[in-house]
Amino acid sequence: MEALRKQATRLREQVAKQQQAVLKQFGAGGYGGPDSMITDEAELQQHQKLEKLYISTRSGKHFQKDIVRGAEGYIVIGSKQVEIGTKLSEDSRKYGSESTCTSGSTLTNAALSYGRARAQIEKERGDLSKALGTQVAEPLRAMIMGAPLEEARHLALRYDRMRQEAESQAIEVSKRQAKVRETPGNAENAIKLEAAEAKLQDLKSNMAVLGKEAAASMSAVEAQQQRFTLQRLIAMVEVERIYHKRVLHILEQLEGEMMSERHRIEAPPSPSLDNMCASPSYEVANGIYASHMQNGSADRMSYFLGEVTLPYQAESDVELNLSVGDYVVIRKVTNNGWAEGECKGKAGWFPFGYVERRERVLASKMAEVF
Repeated sequence: MEALRKQATRLREQVAKQQQAVLKQFGAGGYGGPDSMITDEAELQQHQKLEKLYISTRSGKHFQKDIVRGAEGYIVIGSKQVEIGTKLSEDSRKYGSESTCTSGSTLTNAALSYGRARAQIEKERGDLSKALGTQVAEPLRAMIMGAPLEEARHLALRYDRMRQEAESQAIEVSKRQAKVRETPGNAENAIKLEAAEAKLQDLKSNMAVLGKEAAASMSAVEAQQQRFTLQRLIAMVEVERIYHKRVLHILEQLEGEMMSERHRIEAPPSPSLDNMCASPSYEVANGIYASHMQNGSADRMSYFLGEVTLPYQAESDVELNLSVGDYVVIRKVTNNGWAEGECKGKAGWFPFGYVERRERVLASKMAEVF
């Protein structure tokens, strides 16, 4: 019988050791352990809350690191873009200031404008990189390495280690209880059981106090982490928005200057007053127009109607103001791209490219011509 009791005791000890090994296996590799040895409901809830807080702050910390890496990547790429853009700005301004082109200064002026605008853009890009560093990356890096988070996580880990110690002590108490049952009246076993139970009770009391302290600290860190990370994200969006807004303004101004140069070079030259023909008189009757006199001889020609497709503002007394949709009786077209005609009772010169020929016109529109 005694041999059977000893064998049963050994079996129970083996089961207890195997249980501890399994608990350690599934509880390793991070915060949190098994709940099988926890019988107090309040302590179990405390443990589960701390486990969630630990996971939450760890994820928040990883997200902060992701933001820092992204901001630092933008800064590195931005510095290279500033270097390239600055070189292009210098080359553009060098061409504009040293150009010896004899056919006009349009490209020279455009190159100078582009060089100035590119320099402004690169300055804005440099300011963006600086803001990403001072307003996003550096503050987040300081929080990641800061004491509050590390202290709170240290408390949580201390609580977890104490909880594991309490679980081991609970197993020890179970073993002592089994020995007392096997050897009733054994004073030594009873004393050892009492000491084990007292130690377990102390561990549970200390664990409860430490758990509350760790939970309060982790909750505060989690709230600060969430709030601060959101603020840095908003700051990141704001500095990028300001950058793109300013760059857009620079590009719009540059486009306006370059398009003005383009229109100037593509526009036909204005006729000189010395070469300008006087407006010939004519009468309109049944769609047949009168003859035109040049150099003292009569030369009959066909006039035609044109519709204004681009507005034109007269720059001299011999030119004609045109509005889109007007109809013009065109009497003469010169080789340099100018035409002479009449619109709304006034005669004068205008760029021929601003009108399109029309074969048919509504009768109501004919009245607007004269």
